[in-house]
Amino acid sequence: MASGWAQDGADLQQIENTVEDGVNRVRQALPSGESLHECEECGEPIPEARRQAIAGVRLCINCQAEHDKHAARFAGYNRRGSKDSQLR
Repeated sequence: MASGWAQDGADLQQIENTVEDGVNRVRQALPSGESLHECEECGEPIPEARRQAIAGVRLCINCQAEHDKHAARFAGYNRRGSKDSQLR
């Protein structure tokens, strides 16, 4: 239900934009290319099974887990639909 200056269906559009932004962010983070034999961060060998399972893998399991912890902090807040962003 839209209210104020918002058009009908604006809430649905905001939800769709949030989902679309999330999908695009994940697609950009997908590894591509040839998998490395050693971790890009710590230099430890990357197991053959991991390199075959994930195309373009660049991190060992431990470094990837640490990277994922930091990525999980992203709030996923849709700035396009925020009144705050419209005031700036």
